[in-house]
Amino acid sequence: MSDKCAPLPTMRSPRDMPDPKRWGNQRVGAVLAFASVAALVLVCGQRSPLGLVVAPLGGTGSPVSLGPRPSRWSWSDIEPSRTLEWHACFEDGQHDCARLDVPMDWQDPRGERRVVLAIARIRATDKTDYRGPVIFNPGGPGGSGVWSLRNHGKLLQQIVGENHDIISYDPRGVGASTPRHQCWETPEQEKSWNLRDPGVFDSHAGIISDLHVRATAYSQACERAMNDSELLRHSGSVSAARDLLEIVNQGSHENLKYWGFSYGTILGGVFAAMYPDRVERLVSDGNVDYEEWFNTKHLNFVHDTEKVVEAFYDSCHQAGPAKCAFYEDTPQRIKERLDRLFAAVKRRPVIISPSDEGPAVPELVTWSELKRLLFSALYQPQAQFAGFARIAAALEKGDARPFYKHYQPEQPSSAPTCAGAPVSPFEPLPDVTEGTSDTFPAVRCADRNLHGHNATMDQILEEASAMLEISPATGAVNALHSMVCLGRTVKPKWRLQGPFTGKTKHPILYIANMADNTTPLISARNNSAGFPGSVVLVQNSYGHTSLAAPSNCTRSYINTYFQQGTLPSPGTECDEPFLPFEEATSPSPWVFQPLLKA
Repeated sequence: MSDKCAPLPTMRSPRDMPDPKRWGNQRVGAVLAFASVAALVLVCGQRSPLGLVVAPLGGTGSPVSLGPRPSRWSWSDIEPSRTLEWHACFEDGQHDCARLDVPMDWQDPRGERRVVLAIARIRATDKTDYRGPVIFNPGGPGGSGVWSLRNHGKLLQQIVGENHDIISYDPRGVGASTPRHQCWETPEQEKSWNLRDPGVFDSHAGIISDLHVRATAYSQACERAMNDSELLRHSGSVSAARDLLEIVNQGSHENLKYWGFSYGTILGGVFAAMYPDRVERLVSDGNVDYEEWFNTKHLNFVHDTEKVVEAFYDSCHQAGPAKCAFYEDTPQRIKERLDRLFAAVKRRPVIISPSDEGPAVPELVTWSELKRLLFSALYQPQAQFAGFARIAAALEKGDARPFYKHYQPEQPSSAPTCAGAPVSPFEPLPDVTEGTSDTFPAVRCADRNLHGHNATMDQILEEASAMLEISPATGAVNALHSMVCLGRTVKPKWRLQGPFTGKTKHPILYIANMADNTTPLISARNNSAGFPGSVVLVQNSYGHTSLAAPSNCTRSYINTYFQQGTLPSPGTECDEPFLPFEEATSPSPWVFQPLLKA
């Protein structure tokens, strides 16, 4: 939307760990990027609604200085190695990085094709009782662990305990790992494709045909682009889990300590099913249903979405007109008011007029974009509901400026995107990015059975209609999941079909909100049933993963689990400290709370 050219920020997947910094950072293009195969990003004025060797992994040694840090560090400064070799990175004195060379095909590990994983670490600051590393995955698939470590790593370390290293990495195909999932030769090609987004399901007559053919065309483009690397044959979660095991094997700590968010729960579950005797601690936070992800139609994930939408009506009414700009005297009237707004915008989109602050030309807020905005707000009600209410109230008056400002990049800057400079998928990206949008369908389609790869429009319509029935408010956005694998012909060489069960070395801690818009409580219970001794900790809050509504109670249980291995008693519940639209009236209940208000 900016008149200046901006870098290509990657879009958040429906299964990414929420960014706790600010509500505006939740890009609603995620589902379009990953599910409808329209990676809507902010590029060149276009709007989307959207070297120092150190101790080995788990060691306690300090970095050994080999000279002054370079003036501008990049991943290319590190030579890939088949052993884990740490180097100082990011020029901040806080992070170590490594590039681990692993087989692309774990069933033929002597093969010539290789994957290089970009890995980052924050060392433990408490060395008196060192407990080894905790590895975390932020979700996706496609989320960058390196990006998340730089943004959230210190905060997560405070929760698990500063006697742990915190490690994350870009999974195969993502970010600085190579080769990368990349469907377009140049950013200009990607931009051109994204600008042709037809909208979400049910936005206009004939949309199902547009989306069906568009998804097929995208799949064909991706397979052509990645044919040489053969990465698509080795992109499934089973290969990613073996990568994770290799990171553990390369360290001095024998077993895995892990915290997975959203899709990271799939990665954790696959690891636990394949290598149960290597699980020392595993927190599964915001659970994707194992069986549904791999073997069935994808409907269960919207089980609780409407509960979160209803929480907007209820909490807005409870907050009152001083705090909620969309207030009415009953929750039902708030719902009716929002329904009227959607109907009005569908009939006549709202114009964003040109101004000195942008845009340079008129733009429109359409029904599809408003649906995506609501979809995004459900991820973090505490941080996002108030902003959504303000934008909705302004749109009622024909004022789209708040909507426009919401999607402005914070710091527009020049980038290769604008000139169309190609970035080879066999080279690490020059900068840390939030994720890789082309990874979601690559992993999703490698994991699932063949249902949906050649689905007809009637079959797609049937599944999309079922999703709309379950979730009327945002089902039109979520319905695009049913099309993500259309036209895919590349079959994975290695695929795990289950069962997703096992007796782990130490029991798993599952965490679920009472109402999560994309990973419902029932999924946590289903997953837990396959792992004896595991416990489901319920956080009585709304939104996606426990980080959506910080609770000191939840934090305490997580810390105790990582420090002592103690699980909560079955049936334990934690309350959230404050509700959407409320200001915190006491000191930070946990480390994320101040950032939610930033």
